[in-house]
Amino acid sequence: MNDMEFTQEELNEIRDIRTHLRGAIGSALEPDDEQVLESYVRQAIDNGQVRRDMFGLNPVLTSLQTAQIAVDEIGLSRDGVIATLLYGTLPADHGVPESIRRRFGTNVEHIIHGLAKIQKLYEKNPVVESENFRNLLLSFAEDMRVILIMIADRVNIMRQIRDTHNLEAKHQVSEEANYLYAPLAHKLGLYTLKSELEDLSLKYLEHDAYYMIKDKLNATKRSRDAFIERFISPIQKNLEEAGLKFHMKGRTKSIHSIWQKMKKQKCGFEGIYDLFAIRIIIDSPEDKEKQQCWQAYSIVTDMYQPNPKRLRDWLSVPKSNGYESLHITVLGPENKWVEVQIRTERMDDIAEHGLAAHWRYKGIKAGGQMDEWLANIRTALEAGDNLQVMDQFRMSLAPEEVYVFTPKGDLSKFPADATILDFAYRIHSKIGNTCVGGRINGKVVPMREQLHSGDTVEVITQSNQTPKRDWLNIAKTTKARSKIRLALKETTVKDGLYAKEMLERRFRNKKIELEESIMGHLVKKLGFKEVSDFYKQIADGKLEPNDVIDRYVEVRDHLQNASKDHEARSAENFEYESPEKELAKESDDVLTIDQNLKGIDYQLASCCNPIYGDPIFGFVTVNGGIKIHRSSCPNAPELRRRFGYRIVKARWSGKSTSKYGITLRVIGHDDIGIISNITNIISKDEKIVMRSINIDSHDGLFSGNLVVQLEDTTKLQLLIRKLKTVKGVKQVERI
Repeated sequence: MNDMEFTQEELNEIRDIRTHLRGAIGSALEPDDEQVLESYVRQAIDNGQVRRDMFGLNPVLTSLQTAQIAVDEIGLSRDGVIATLLYGTLPADHGVPESIRRRFGTNVEHIIHGLAKIQKLYEKNPVVESENFRNLLLSFAEDMRVILIMIADRVNIMRQIRDTHNLEAKHQVSEEANYLYAPLAHKLGLYTLKSELEDLSLKYLEHDAYYMIKDKLNATKRSRDAFIERFISPIQKNLEEAGLKFHMKGRTKSIHSIWQKMKKQKCGFEGIYDLFAIRIIIDSPEDKEKQQCWQAYSIVTDMYQPNPKRLRDWLSVPKSNGYESLHITVLGPENKWVEVQIRTERMDDIAEHGLAAHWRYKGIKAGGQMDEWLANIRTALEAGDNLQVMDQFRMSLAPEEVYVFTPKGDLSKFPADATILDFAYRIHSKIGNTCVGGRINGKVVPMREQLHSGDTVEVITQSNQTPKRDWLNIAKTTKARSKIRLALKETTVKDGLYAKEMLERRFRNKKIELEESIMGHLVKKLGFKEVSDFYKQIADGKLEPNDVIDRYVEVRDHLQNASKDHEARSAENFEYESPEKELAKESDDVLTIDQNLKGIDYQLASCCNPIYGDPIFGFVTVNGGIKIHRSSCPNAPELRRRFGYRIVKARWSGKSTSKYGITLRVIGHDDIGIISNITNIISKDEKIVMRSINIDSHDGLFSGNLVVQLEDTTKLQLLIRKLKTVKGVKQVERI
């Protein structure tokens, strides 16, 4: 049946439910509520706004059935019922008419508006089994009665679709009942409805498993009832003698919970021993509830041996959803373990029907996690007929988190101030690095646009986009910011390597040797604190490589001249600083310099030309190689001051096996034959090779540089002593 003709059976049920609701909440209704509500529904039917759903169900009857569940099993009153009945008659995407707000009040308007908002979330095809979607519903509903009506509606639909021929829709509705609505009902303390949703979903989704368990429960019912009677009879007698008012019942576990246990324990039905629980419900004044529950506990455990590991005390500290009870497991007749639940009438009412029926608004401030918030607002009222206080309930939760959809319906949770850029990096680093903006609900927005709960978000990328430093101000999540920093670092390193290679190539083309220490002076002179910033300027074209080379040559020449002037000073004015003391602090590892050293790229620094026997240290260059400097190298203080972390201790291997080039500066009187005498001394020692000699003479004085190759400092000191014996030689110094 697709039109809106009412069958006689439907009309009869509508009449019965109206009578029932009138009796249940009649005192909360205002004059003419029924007549005005009926006129709205009739007008909606006449205008063609009301149509049977995909199961062929009559929406007017369905709304009344849902309202009855909401009243009888949850405790909603006038506003919840009117909103439920009106919602199905309103056209989609037209909002709530002003006339409804004026006639029925802002509470009804808020509930209808919340139901409409959540319906739009469903249109995004969400993944309903996620915790994120459940929390999104709770934060999005604005009024908690919206969630309660949704649960009641799903329970009703599950009851009505047993014989439907639309199996695909039945399967989808059942999955949602299991993954979404049952957990919501559990979270809100609606245990009876939760169990019904789970059992019905199992019945529709796993038909054979459901009926297998149901049949076995029926087959064992007689023996189970007999065992329960044997178990509770002596307890009943002792409780009566103690003067307690109570009643007892055996509660068989739900089919769904038995099936879950079978799957978890990987056993058959016969392997499940705790198929039922005994419930002792005490009729107790509220001020004696805990006392009498513990009294009953004492009586039961005196009769049957308890398992202390299975004691669950939700009397002292109730569950966050308001559940209060005392659970114990005892060894009953036939050595069977039996679970016993002890609670009062009030506690049982809350456990069966949920605290939802007893909440009141307490002015809750904006809080953190959803569960924490729910726990804070659940306060039971004193016993009485004060259920209409639910109509005052408002959700004042200012969200600290937002839940947004991907185009496929997946949900992601973000901080309240998160942006498109955060969303992009949540998907993948590559998406974030190339993000240029996004679309929120189809509208193009910049990457700094903030996200809001319920948004559908897409990311727009461009392949030539790269992260910028100001992105760190746009991203709000730690994950996005760390990925941006990493990308910026990688870009800087990549650009720096490119610039360094280009500069080194220019140096080679100009046949200029590139010294790290001299380059360090240049970088500092140009005003850079970090070498990486210097190379980035070259990569960005802000520094011309040829200009850098020219400046490098200037710095090199200046340093070399300064070094020569420094070394020409008299030894009398020289104060020796022991670099080993400072170097010893740097590292416990010592690099041993040997001709056969494998796997380490090292060179002897040309600025100080160390030879075997010299106190030395290693300096790690930017390309990973090591330059070996003399500890007395003129550049050593500067290297240690600025690059102490790149210095390693070094020493020579056991003996010298190589010849090292050094330069000696000789100063003296320009006597006849002095050059010949110097060269004769060198040539007589077969272990010393002279590579070059350069002598300048002026006003009767000469100065010259000798470049020789020798094995170690011992040979060097011997050579210097011999040269000083030459007539006319006044000074011999190593450069």
